[in-house]
Amino acid sequence: MENIQQKARFLKTEYTEVLHDLDANAPRKWGKMNVQQMIEHMSDYVRIASGRTPMDVITPAENLERMQSFLASEKPFRENTPNALMADDPAPTRHETKDEALSELQGEINYFFDAFAKDPSKTLNNPFFGVLNYQQQVQLLYKHATHHLRQFGMDY
Repeated sequence: MENIQQKARFLKTEYTEVLHDLDANAPRKWGKMNVQQMIEHMSDYVRIASGRTPMDVITPAENLERMQSFLASEKPFRENTPNALMADDPAPTRHETKDEALSELQGEINYFFDAFAKDPSKTLNNPFFGVLNYQQQVQLLYKHATHHLRQFGMDY
């Protein structure tokens, strides 16, 4: 699935359905987050991609070309990819249930696509990958989503 339109369609219409079918107690293959913490984590990063949570770029300028080259590739994130913005221990869940977390995630995904529909030329900072346009944001969200699906044993 290397086409941005296909990736966008997956994020818009399939991703939360796939997560809905994932058992809330599914064992993780790596990392420390449980399923609900992962879903809430994804909401946080969709908010960054939409501009709802503005961020500064923390990657040194001399590393951004390499980071954007990786982003443009179909190479997946490695297991246990470090995230300088996350504590060693996962954040406690914000919602009472997985379904509430999924509802939040779908709302953030909808907001992301609406924001770029209103301003298709918008670019926004990503803390790790620099200034990204719509296609790059979709590519990153897709990579991130499939990374966490693989974390819980789902092949994507």
